[in-house]
Amino acid sequence: MALLVLLNGPPASGKSTVAERLVDRRPLALNLDIDLVRGQLGRWLDDSTAAGLAARALALAMVRTHLTAGHDVFVPQFLARPGFAEELAAAAVECGAEFVSVALVIDRDTARSSFAARSDQPTEATHRDAAAMVEHSSAPDPIGAMFDRWSDYLDPQQEVERIDAIRDEIDATVHAVEQVLATAAGGES
Repeated sequence: MALLVLLNGPPASGKSTVAERLVDRRPLALNLDIDLVRGQLGRWLDDSTAAGLAARALALAMVRTHLTAGHDVFVPQFLARPGFAEELAAAAVECGAEFVSVALVIDRDTARSSFAARSDQPTEATHRDAAAMVEHSSAPDPIGAMFDRWSDYLDPQQEVERIDAIRDEIDATVHAVEQVLATAAGGES
């Protein structure tokens, strides 16, 4: 059975890196980074909310296509409100796949300092895009505010597997996620 894995977490928690490592271990698995999809939309920063919604709609179509073909899909995405996670879960059911929701947990200060360090020397287009979104924010502490919204959203979620993300030991974090996936797949991960 194919897996649809949501890797949620605060900014700079390692979602994309973990997804990349997990996909590298699975034939034809898809690392569906919605921020990359959004970045392909022309002038997306002019209306980042509309761009994000369009990217998510495109991503859902990609999820359905890939799951129907029997392949795993990993979605590294910051989510701080209901809606998209439920759409992903419904797509998994529709395609006969297993949905696994994982939260990579770091503390607020680590999120802020890691994001700042990443923004100072971005190595990926998504890092530059995230920094641009923060620059356009009117919030006095955009990353802190995002972290607080994420934490408030995550608290009541019982079906989410929480994993402490170890910033300088990505292999340990990947291993912890692999353990969760092995359980979800009945030991067939």
